[in-house]
Amino acid sequence: MSAAVKKKRKKKLKVSPWAALGAAAAILLAVFLIFHRWEGRPEAERGAKVPPGSWRYGIDISHNNAGKIVWDSLFVMTDSKRRTIRDPYLAKEIKPVSFVFIKATEGASFKDKDFKENWKAAGKTDLRRGAYHFFRSSKDGEIQARNFISTVGDLRFKDLPPVLDIETIHIGCPKELLNQRALQWLKVVEKRYGKKPIIYASSSFIKDYLNREIIGNYPVWVAHYEKDSPAFEGWTWWQFTDRAVVKGVPGEVDLSVMKED
Repeated sequence: MSAAVKKKRKKKLKVSPWAALGAAAAILLAVFLIFHRWEGRPEAERGAKVPPGSWRYGIDISHNNAGKIVWDSLFVMTDSKRRTIRDPYLAKEIKPVSFVFIKATEGASFKDKDFKENWKAAGKTDLRRGAYHFFRSSKDGEIQARNFISTVGDLRFKDLPPVLDIETIHIGCPKELLNQRALQWLKVVEKRYGKKPIIYASSSFIKDYLNREIIGNYPVWVAHYEKDSPAFEGWTWWQFTDRAVVKGVPGEVDLSVMKED
């Protein structure tokens, strides 16, 4: 090999500073796009924080929950900041959903259009299911109870007790009449199923409207959002948010907890 050829091979490749800068920029852009796509995926969606504690988790649903629920794959996953997330690869903790409350009826005649489908689907899983009635203080309590009973039918032994959801009071209705009609519902439903129904209400509604005959005799599912503990001590279930993300449920969903045994 000639000396001239050897000399040529010893020459170093010169790279333009602008070319090097362009290559570095391209690499940074690629990394950004990959990261941006990861964070923007539906699986990376984040929801409300879970309060500190050791919990069993449950959801409540109605026809207002759009989309198909994957009943055999319901999980609450949380990241290092205790926020609910969808992506298992980002999860610090993963727990199954243990129970579900399903809207059945409202007032004297309304029946949730998705109840039968949701009730049947939940019954095919290991979830404990419960049905709830949205109470209207303007309607007779016994008539509302009959609407609920005729819609739900029989309960299985492992089903949760029926729920009376009390959130509103109509204009002109005194507290005494609200409690009287609620007690009508509770007593008729308890007699039919042999189980004490559950009262669902916000902590403020309990304080402002419900009497001791109701709160002192029936288990309470309290709603109090974005707090480390609800402002009501005698609760069995606590709905702590309506903005959780749960694997298997499209969009945001109400999420409740009960203390682990």
